[in-house]
Amino acid sequence: MTVDPKSRGGELKTSARGLREVESIQITGTMKSTNPKVSTPVAYKVNAQLAADPQLILELQAAKVAYSFAAPGSPIGGILIYLLPLVLIGVLWYYIYRRAARAAGGGWAGGIFGVGRSKATQVTPEQVGVTFKDVGGADEAIAELREIIQFLKHPEQFASLGGRIPKGVLLVGPPGTGKTLLAKATAGEAEVTFFESSGSEFVEMFVGVGAARVRDLFEQARKAAPAIVFIDEIDAIGQARGAGLPRGGGNDEREQTLNQLLAEIDGFSTDMTRPVIIMAATNRPEVLDQALLRAGRFDRQIEVGNPDLIGRVQILKIHSRGIKLAHDFDLDRAARITPGFSGADLANVLNEAALLAARRRATSVSIKDFEAAMERVVAGLEKRSRVMNELERTTVAYHESGHALVSELLPRTDPVAKISIIPRGRGALGYTLQMPTEDRYVLTEEELTDQVAVMLGGRAAEIAVFSTISTGASDDIQRATELVRKMVTEFGMSKRLGSVRYAGQQLQYLGNVMADNTQLSPHTQEIIDDEVHRLVTEQYEKAQALLGQHRAALEILAGQLLLQETVDGTAVKDALDAEAAQATAMKAAELKDAGGVVQGGVNNR
Repeated sequence: MTVDPKSRGGELKTSARGLREVESIQITGTMKSTNPKVSTPVAYKVNAQLAADPQLILELQAAKVAYSFAAPGSPIGGILIYLLPLVLIGVLWYYIYRRAARAAGGGWAGGIFGVGRSKATQVTPEQVGVTFKDVGGADEAIAELREIIQFLKHPEQFASLGGRIPKGVLLVGPPGTGKTLLAKATAGEAEVTFFESSGSEFVEMFVGVGAARVRDLFEQARKAAPAIVFIDEIDAIGQARGAGLPRGGGNDEREQTLNQLLAEIDGFSTDMTRPVIIMAATNRPEVLDQALLRAGRFDRQIEVGNPDLIGRVQILKIHSRGIKLAHDFDLDRAARITPGFSGADLANVLNEAALLAARRRATSVSIKDFEAAMERVVAGLEKRSRVMNELERTTVAYHESGHALVSELLPRTDPVAKISIIPRGRGALGYTLQMPTEDRYVLTEEELTDQVAVMLGGRAAEIAVFSTISTGASDDIQRATELVRKMVTEFGMSKRLGSVRYAGQQLQYLGNVMADNTQLSPHTQEIIDDEVHRLVTEQYEKAQALLGQHRAALEILAGQLLLQETVDGTAVKDALDAEAAQATAMKAAELKDAGGVVQGGVNNR
């Protein structure tokens, strides 16, 4: 570049003095090219450290070199260039997070990708489609729930008298009794929105997710009020806090979810014009936290048990609406042969009966199809393809005949309905089916001991006929031992131990043992074992004595089983009658040989 040396130098002198305090400057200018063929000046740019060469500017001026200088550029610009993509990514992430948070109710666990949003299924009144007409065998529970319906339909009726409807209703009972169906029917009768959820839906691996979902569920319910919130299997999140911990503490995710649930139920400011009712179901009420069951939360508990005879008839009528039954199908008989069945069991049996009828290309479902389906549900699928040798078939025939004869000979047992030596899918090589004539809720000691004798009748028959034992009685021995142990430790049916409970805590509706009774002394344990052994031995000897007295009937019944494989309960009575006829004929022959005459069953000489 062309610069007046004088004027430029004057400027540079002044500038140089001001720049001596600067560590580095950038110098630009023009210079001759090193290539002699090039006459055009070449531009240059160089960074100079003034602290290292303070005479540089003066030497440039003395050499009359055309130049200019400027302070070097700030590094902030370069840093911003590198940071700009990261800033853009962060802004985009924050935007996505905020949108998800607004959609799911806010918070980290509640907002990110909607993980904290409730998974409850919202069903409008038009979509519920279930009323109390679709529920059978639960008349008492329905009567309790009608009050809830009345409150949801006409809340002002209760408000005028100062009444307060329960905030929560807990349905308890064995599996398959229709607890969820009752909750849906309640919403259908009241014609309100129904929120259906499961306790496991609130349990996640992320901290705070369960509590966020509880908040979101209750917020949705308040917006849709009047409504019913139903949580199935609430024991998944409602178990007692601090269980098993030495100091009763705990801070896991499930407990935080339960704490939020307790707070939300208490926080229900029930609007009498827009009420919200929370319903829950469980088959383990023993494990629920007491704070959940107190007044003001789940005020009311409704037990939904297995149906009685009338209830089973109602359930069969409901589930047979879409099934074409034969004109002679007896619903009352079908209900009588299924004692202890739940509503789900009855629906399953009816469906199996329809499938069996369809396989044989029938035009309708008969009572025999129902009986076959019931046996299939109870004992498993027949396995006619399983081949047993003749000794095994004979052993099974005598084994099942022993069960049936002991049952027929004892006065306090259920009548025999069917005997079979066809193998079944649940490991049974044969079975003896007993059908109660009525529903029983209280059993005496004599009835229980007779049941034990019937269970051991199969083993007694094997000993009587073959003078040896087999593995076929393993299940009978297990069930007999369990029943006798209950008699001793739970029912107080031992004179040595008295009316004291020695068993551990059990689940009311599932039957599993929650905790063994570890407070028993070794001496008491020994007495319990002795009593169990004594009772089992006594009933086994009773079965042996009965079969020894009726050995001919045992042979007749076993022979008929080997011939037909399956017989009904009348075959047992026929075998006993045939034995009695044989005995009468033998006595007549003996008397005839002795010169006597038998007339009308009286011995006349």
